[in-house]
Amino acid sequence: MSAQALTDAVVTELVADATAAPSMHNAQPWLFRYGHRSRALALRADFERRMPEADPTGRALHVGCGAALLNLRVSAAHHGLEAATTLLPDPSDPVLLASVRLDDGPDARPDNGPDARPDDGPGASGGRAEEALRALHPAIANRHTSRYPFDEQAIPDDVRARLVRAARAEGADLVFLAGPHLETVLGLIRDAEGYDRGDPAREAEQEHWARYTKTDAPVDGIPDYAFGPRDAAERATNRDFAGSVPVPGRAHVPFEHQPQLALLSTGGDRPADWLRAGQALERVLLTATLDAVSTSFATQPLEWPDLRWVLRDPVHGTGHPQMIIRLGYGPTGPRTPRRPLDRVLTIEP
Repeated sequence: MSAQALTDAVVTELVADATAAPSMHNAQPWLFRYGHRSRALALRADFERRMPEADPTGRALHVGCGAALLNLRVSAAHHGLEAATTLLPDPSDPVLLASVRLDDGPDARPDNGPDARPDDGPGASGGRAEEALRALHPAIANRHTSRYPFDEQAIPDDVRARLVRAARAEGADLVFLAGPHLETVLGLIRDAEGYDRGDPAREAEQEHWARYTKTDAPVDGIPDYAFGPRDAAERATNRDFAGSVPVPGRAHVPFEHQPQLALLSTGGDRPADWLRAGQALERVLLTATLDAVSTSFATQPLEWPDLRWVLRDPVHGTGHPQMIIRLGYGPTGPRTPRRPLDRVLTIEP
């Protein structure tokens, strides 16, 4: 793609892909600004969409924006562009989370063929790294959070290995939980649910982002059709956005007896680490989508500092937990709404 071909339409396509990323309560806390002269996209935080009760530090907000940044990089590679990314480029402006200069790719190819795999790690050469990103692009439109039951089929070792490599490619660690550690984390999820129900301010904050489609035409938040069914055994790891509000016709069904959970961690725990965690998270999710693995989240204990600390790997005891991912085989989940692009993207001369 030549410099002349980087039109407003292309920039809009890049940002449309970026905004398909997940974010806490689907708040979509991002804003983009593109300058034709600089050929750079600025990713800025929309702190009006922050969760002051559940996310007072803005950690989850940064993770969501990091996921959008990874999608932007994938979309740039798909369009034959090289995305030169700088995290937190201006220390005096904490709202400016990243700057992405879009240059012509060295040897961009629109199609890698059916055997392309997004497996390249951080040591991959520039061309291979771009190919790995480009191979993820079809998954952007197909990745959805699934709050439905998964079956008991175990994720194969080779798929798990690909997901671990995907996280490492973005500077994070992914560990599949097993044994006592898994039981501990499941217990912490239930504890956090209890904490949330006992905190009226948090309950109100969650309720604020629940959308009932008979009365709303949502552009954000979690619509009722994406709540998923209730677990008949009350053991599901998913956050229940219905709360105490009855949803007519909502099913009560059994969920998987032994959820397959993975813990995503980073070596540090500052805003740049949170942005890296978000990029690693989305790379894992897109890789899982290409392998027909459905995903959702269990973030509740991450939102309570005393519980988040206990999530750490009991063997190694290092790293800062950033996300708990539930994975398995089952419904992919519905597409949730997105804000109109004219509300999140500004294009300057």
